[in-house]
Amino acid sequence: MLKTVVPYTSEIYGRAIVMPNLASPITTVDAAIAYRQRILDAVPAGHDFTPLMTCYLTDSLDADELERGFHEGVFTAAKLYPANATTNSSHGVTSVDAIMPVLERMEKLGMPLLVHGEVTHAEVDIFDREARFIDTVMEPLRQRLTALKVVFEHITTKDAAQYVRDGNDYLAATITPQHLMFNRNDMLVGGIRPHLYCLPILKRNIHQQALRELVASGFTRAFLGTDSAPHSRHRKETSCGCAGCFNAPSALGSYAAVFEEMNALAHFEAFCSLNGPQFYGLPVNTGVGGTGSR
Repeated sequence: MLKTVVPYTSEIYGRAIVMPNLASPITTVDAAIAYRQRILDAVPAGHDFTPLMTCYLTDSLDADELERGFHEGVFTAAKLYPANATTNSSHGVTSVDAIMPVLERMEKLGMPLLVHGEVTHAEVDIFDREARFIDTVMEPLRQRLTALKVVFEHITTKDAAQYVRDGNDYLAATITPQHLMFNRNDMLVGGIRPHLYCLPILKRNIHQQALRELVASGFTRAFLGTDSAPHSRHRKETSCGCAGCFNAPSALGSYAAVFEEMNALAHFEAFCSLNGPQFYGLPVNTGVGGTGSR
C-alpha cells in the first residue's frame, strides 16, 4: 500500500505532515525514523519530498522520548486521537488529564499539538461529536495551557470554524477538500457513497458553507490538510466499510475548484503553501508544491 500511494503525494507536495496511526502506532523516535525511511524508499526518483513525522500520544507516552524526538528533528508535532475516534485509534488518549505532563512539556518546547477533535461517548450523536469536543475538551485544555500551539485538524462544523476564528494565534485549523466540496447529502442521498465516508463525518450544508466562507475570507490560521486515507477497495465497498477518503491525487485540484467557485483564488496560495509553514515555524517551500497533512 505505501509504495502504491506515496508517489501520488510526493509528485505534488514538497512535504507532508505524516499521521502516526499505523496498526502499531508511532510512539518512539526509533519507530518514527524507521517509518520515515519506508516512506522515503517509496518516493520515486526525481521527486523532492520530505515527510514530517508525528508522534502518537497515548496515556503512557514518555515525555522525555517525545522531547528527544522534537530536539533531534524527528518529530515535527504530536497527534492526539481520542481513544476509538477513528482508524487505528484504539491506543489513543482516554483523558486529557492522563497526558497533561506531556502537554505541559509540549507547551514549553513550542511543539504543536494536532487534534482529532471528536468525543467518542456512545450517547453523543456522530454529527454532534465535534461541537461537543470543543465545549468539553478543547476549550478547557486551551484555558489550562494558554501557550500550547494547537492545530484543530480536519474541522467539519460551523462551530469549529467560529471557534478557530475567535481563537488566539496559538490555534489553527486544517480543512480537507471533501469537507469543502461535499456535505452529508452527497454521501447519503440517492444511495450510499462509501468513498465519501470519513471521520469526522460529512455534515449538513450549513457547516460546509461555513468552512467555505472561512477559507474564502483569507483567514491565515486555516490551511490545507488533506487527511488522505487510502484503504483497499474491499474494505471501503462493504457492509461495514472503513472511514477515510483517499484524495492525494485530486486534493490540490479540488481545493482550487472551491477557491475558484468562491472567487477567492487570491487566497489559494496562502492556504496551500504559506499559512501552514507560518504556524509550524517552518520555512516556505521554494519549489513546486505545499505542505500537506496526510
